[in-house]
Amino acid sequence: MAVKRDYYDVLGVSRDASSEDIKKAFRNLAFQYHPDRNRDDGAEEKFKEVNEAYEVLSDADKRAAYDRFGHSGAESLFGRGFEGFDFGGFGDIFEAFFGGTGTATRQAPRRGNDLRYRITISFEEAALGCEKEIEISRIEICSTCQGTRSRPGSQPNRCPNCDGTGQVRRVQRSLFGQFINTAVCGQCRGEGRLITEPCRDCKGNGVQKHKRRISVTVPAGVDDGNGIRLSGEGDAGSRGGSPGNLYVVLSVARHEFFAREDDDVLFELPVNFAQAALGTEVELPTLYGKSKIKIPSGSQTGKVFRLKDKGIPHLHGNGRGDQMVRLLVVTPESLSKEQRKLFEELARSLGPVRRTSADS
Repeated sequence: MAVKRDYYDVLGVSRDASSEDIKKAFRNLAFQYHPDRNRDDGAEEKFKEVNEAYEVLSDADKRAAYDRFGHSGAESLFGRGFEGFDFGGFGDIFEAFFGGTGTATRQAPRRGNDLRYRITISFEEAALGCEKEIEISRIEICSTCQGTRSRPGSQPNRCPNCDGTGQVRRVQRSLFGQFINTAVCGQCRGEGRLITEPCRDCKGNGVQKHKRRISVTVPAGVDDGNGIRLSGEGDAGSRGGSPGNLYVVLSVARHEFFAREDDDVLFELPVNFAQAALGTEVELPTLYGKSKIKIPSGSQTGKVFRLKDKGIPHLHGNGRGDQMVRLLVVTPESLSKEQRKLFEELARSLGPVRRTSADS
């Protein structure tokens, strides 16, 4: 009979290791040698040895008995605890540590993939909202076989390897009793059935790729980079899983003369010297049509006027921003003889500009 290795050596920890150190070592080794992950010769026996060591060293009473009396002391507390031990039962622990493996994971419903699509909309469409139609390519359940993968009218056969359970169990005996290792059936891949007459349209896949046109409602007030989620418009799920989502990412095109700051619209209004000096009423564009503002006499470049509620609707609330109109006094680049004569007369009458204390 083979001599048992020291449990601390099996886990690779010192005799004064903490319970957390023991747990961490066990996790690493169990992940390395678990039969569902490691098919190498000797991996299964190594896994049993690691599990046995952890069963003792993770229990305070068993560990104390082992520290005092060695293997015989631990076995006196074990009794027949290993008789009929089932690796499938250990699966709960393994799933808690590593997120699951084996039949339960492979046979569980699987959600479909999410899809991403980017569209470009105009400044006005982003501000006021719009309807867009896009074309996407996605995976859908086969309409011919309804996802069964079998030709309509035919039935899949029960897998002879696992008798329809999707699992195969291997019974082994050792010094510690009977061990039952449960694994996913390699013939049916855990489904418990075999497709004998695959669907001709999807070639037995149960799904097909289709192009679809989908209407997208863009709410008023969105901005560049915002996304819209369309639930259930992604790829189809498998084994009864729900479909994924479609995420539409928005790119907002630059406007010819509007800009945006939060929910306010920025607009630069050019006026000539005479309009700025004498004052005037000017018509200008907004998102909601034409609007008029009065320019007071003596207005300077940089003066800002506010048009209340002429901005962008608040995306997550009521009301709208404002339109901020910045005045820009434009210097003419060329003058006719008559205009130049008038400006010269104006310059003589105005005299030189004197610096004020505010300009210093």
